[in-house]
Amino acid sequence: MALSCSRLCSQVSVTRLGGFRTNRTINILYSPYVFCQSGFPVCRRDSSSKVRQGIGRYLQWANSKYEGFLKRKFPRFYQLYHTFTEGFKLLFQDAKDVRMIKAKMMSGGVKFQDLPYREMEKLRQVRRDLIKAVPLVMISIPPFANYLVFVLMYFFPRQLLIPHFWTPKQRVEFRAVYHSLRARHHWPVLKGLVDKSYQVKDGQLQIRLKDLCTKVQNGKNPNVSEILAVRGLFSGHPLGIRRMSVDHMRHISPLLFLTPHLPGFLISQRLNSHALELLQLDRALSRLGPHQLNDTELRQACYLRGLNSDSLSINQCYEWLSQWLQISSSLKDSEISLLLHSIVFLSANYPNCSSRGQKEA
Repeated sequence: MALSCSRLCSQVSVTRLGGFRTNRTINILYSPYVFCQSGFPVCRRDSSSKVRQGIGRYLQWANSKYEGFLKRKFPRFYQLYHTFTEGFKLLFQDAKDVRMIKAKMMSGGVKFQDLPYREMEKLRQVRRDLIKAVPLVMISIPPFANYLVFVLMYFFPRQLLIPHFWTPKQRVEFRAVYHSLRARHHWPVLKGLVDKSYQVKDGQLQIRLKDLCTKVQNGKNPNVSEILAVRGLFSGHPLGIRRMSVDHMRHISPLLFLTPHLPGFLISQRLNSHALELLQLDRALSRLGPHQLNDTELRQACYLRGLNSDSLSINQCYEWLSQWLQISSSLKDSEISLLLHSIVFLSANYPNCSSRGQKEA
């Protein structure tokens, strides 16, 4: 990163010198950031292509020398440096994709719910990533603060960095950590459902809800039909998205990686918006077909919906996602509370009783 600063200043100086002519000054026009093969932002103006190519080749040569030096002398730092630069490439590519999707929506009058699945998922994920990346960007603004960024990357990668800046090993490790935090709320959610079942006036629905919760608590996986049999309880009191108690919503929020430490009305609004967004994603995925997803997309789709898919086979992921889509495709917007609770119903014991073991431990 130290080289990047001197490299950027050097190029700006060369560019400015090229902008002067005898007895007159030519205005220098800088375009937005672009990327050379080294992955660093480079300022450029509308000038001779040969000058730009020459500067690009020089920067590429200097960057390769710098990376070679780091790789030989400081291999661990080089891995961090490489992850950082590659992460920025991915981040700016995502930003470019999002800009194209937004332009498409504005020019064609396309609404979010009408987008193809991959574009919808891209907008959702980039928005979450950028929100998390804002503190890191603010820290890196002051001069020489990039060294502090490297320190933070080294000691707090999971807490401060977005997945763009994780190594493949860290991705698997951190996803497991986040899922374990999510799984801690499986049994409080089930206990809350059992307590709420006593407020259900319909005796048959009350028995079905209790039996469903008992089955999951005993380490078994319920059928889709058993889950849909109680759908009527999740559109009004006491389990509708706007009718749940604050304590119950605080256990639901971590299932979507949302903070529970907010006032009740804010938690309710966030749960409602995220649940609707998830339902729209499911409808777009149903239109596409889950078998059109590659392995990475499939595992990510399962993980988003509550399943730790890294330890499962591809066939198991397809099986689980198919069950999920059977439920979501049957629900109305007013029944999205059941979709959130299905995170527990479907994933708490799939394909074994790992969550139950965590609870008993």
